Amino acid sequence: MNKVWLITGANSGFGRAITEAAVATGDVVVGAVRRVAALDDLVTAHPDQVEALALDVTDVAAIDTAVADVLARHGRIDVLVNNAGRGHVGAFEETGDAELRDLFEVHVFGPAALVRAVLPSMRARRSGAIVQLSSMGGQMSFAGYSAYSGTKFALEGMTEALALEVGPLGIRTLIVEPGAFRTSLMGNLTASPQLADYASTVGVTRAGAAASDGRQPGDPAKAAALILAALEAEQTPLRLPLGDDAVDAVLGHLDQIRADVTGWEKRARATRF
Repeated sequence: MNKVWLITGANSGFGRAITEAAVATGDVVVGAVRRVAALDDLVTAHPDQVEALALDVTDVAAIDTAVADVLARHGRIDVLVNNAGRGHVGAFEETGDAELRDLFEVHVFGPAALVRAVLPSMRARRSGAIVQLSSMGGQMSFAGYSAYSGTKFALEGMTEALALEVGPLGIRTLIVEPGAFRTSLMGNLTASPQLADYASTVGVTRAGAAASDGRQPGDPAKAAALILAALEAEQTPLRLPLGDDAVDAVLGHLDQIRADVTGWEKRARATRF
């Protein structure tokens, strides 16, 4: 049976690539986007397989209605892909409260509401999959990405628990951690006002982000194919880093964590009563 996908941010980047990959397998995709016209070309090319659904993931009140509408028309949602998001660069001190809260709305509260909305029907059928688009920055961070990584850390922490809760119910969970892929993320970064003291750290990050736009080595189409393969695998991994940079960075970060823990292990163990 062909699957029914609900993909947020389906109009560009990974969302569009996953949409195209799912359509190529014969599946149906409901693309949740803020502006439905952004999906006109895919809807026109695949009228029986692609639908555009107007949804801003920060409008939590609208999410239950949107999911109920998809279930009423298709009877099920087999795969939820929480992909909608945006980039942000700014030092911890430079990033204001409103900026931080807005980013959490997009990357944490919206996805959480969507997961809650689709789970009842998935639990009833004892099947389904939830894909969370995170980042290599969901396991480590870099100067200038405290807010962005903070949201991705939160999403990954919640999803680790989610996987333990819904795995026994037949529901798969996949956290995708891309490195630098050729999407519009770097070209549409929001940026906090700059403080001169962070020029040598965050300033380098800002410049690197701007210079990388359109030159990232990662191919979203190949990433999408691997995501579909991971969902079909006998054992779907909890985490899937994508790209040489992500794989190297994640493995290096794990080595650093081990070094930190083992370096202080004896004294850390000696803190018991």
